Amino acid sequence: MKLAILSTSPSCYSTRRFRQAAEERGHTVKVLNTLRFAIELQHGEPDLHFRGRHLSLYDAILPRIGASITYFGTAVVRQFEQMDVYTPNTSAGIGNSRDKLRSLQVLSRHDIGIPHTTFVRDRKDVLAAIERVGGAPVIIKILEGTQGVGVILADSEKVAEAIIETMQSAKQNVLIQKFIKESKGRDIRAFVVGDRVVAAMRRVAQGNEFRSNVHRGGKAEPVTLDPSYEETAVRAAQILGLRVAGVDMLEGNDGPQVMEVNSSPGLEGIETCTGLDIAGAVIDYIGDQVAFPELDIRQRLTVSKGYGVAELAIPDGFSLVGQSIADSGLRERDIVVLTLNRGTSVISNPKTSRVFEAGDRLLCYGKLESMRDLVPERRRKKGKRKVKKLDPELIEQLGEE
Repeated sequence: MKLAILSTSPSCYSTRRFRQAAEERGHTVKVLNTLRFAIELQHGEPDLHFRGRHLSLYDAILPRIGASITYFGTAVVRQFEQMDVYTPNTSAGIGNSRDKLRSLQVLSRHDIGIPHTTFVRDRKDVLAAIERVGGAPVIIKILEGTQGVGVILADSEKVAEAIIETMQSAKQNVLIQKFIKESKGRDIRAFVVGDRVVAAMRRVAQGNEFRSNVHRGGKAEPVTLDPSYEETAVRAAQILGLRVAGVDMLEGNDGPQVMEVNSSPGLEGIETCTGLDIAGAVIDYIGDQVAFPELDIRQRLTVSKGYGVAELAIPDGFSLVGQSIADSGLRERDIVVLTLNRGTSVISNPKTSRVFEAGDRLLCYGKLESMRDLVPERRRKKGKRKVKKLDPELIEQLGEE
């Protein structure tokens, strides 16, 4: 396998370990500075140049995109995707993970435990938002912050209001989040590779510091995760489009609470803590998957006129409830069920004998007109509203102003 590690820090621990692990396994590996790429776009031929020269062919890439270069870095990763080069973390996945609000929005609809969070812009809405998450103390987070930077614990509503007002005046977008007291300054970092957690550690804050980041003085210890924590970590990473990720979770009374999903997790802390060859596990996974580059399934399957991908919900009392896929007549309507979501379980390529239950969600590919017939009718509007003509005198008056 010919592997490119995209990194602007070739001498950092993680980059050196990935390179070492790849070379030990007989792979050809190069570290390429992400900022030295040039993206070439022309009809039918997506291409890349590196340091002014045409880039040679690679089987896979391992993106290590820093927060400060997210936009350009994800554009480079996206170009590799268009060239059918395998990447464990897609450009969309990296983008999702970098925006705390977006990642929580995506996770919130998939039955993933997250701390109660609000996002407001108007100062008048701040106090009500704080009350909705349980009142002070609250956590205030800058959306684009990393490694604990821009995370503040406000012990009163007045302090929280003042901090938020100051941040917003500096053009910073902030989240207001419930403080999980029972976590007691501890959190879990689960390192996800593919569909499993290969290592996990518990980080404990020291002294009066509530942030448990190791580089802030936190202590780390290896931990064996409960199955519910493992499942949550893997699902959170996969939902965001990541196959290699560090998932940070709080230990709440209601089970695991996902704080953040990191698309470029560092190796030094967790390898030192657990003594496990995590870099090797990542390289082995990429080697196994290199023949199957990530596809934008909606992009690929909607090129046929009149066909597309859609998710169909099966509510209680719907005609499909109690029927098997074979008896449902979906195939006769030119509809193929790709996956069946039932609760937190995802059943891929379900057998035709599978019986539908109320609450199931189906990811289907087929004729859009046929799938549209299976969507409950929305409340129809009384009629189309006509576009009124503007008064010429009003237009003239506004133009003078």
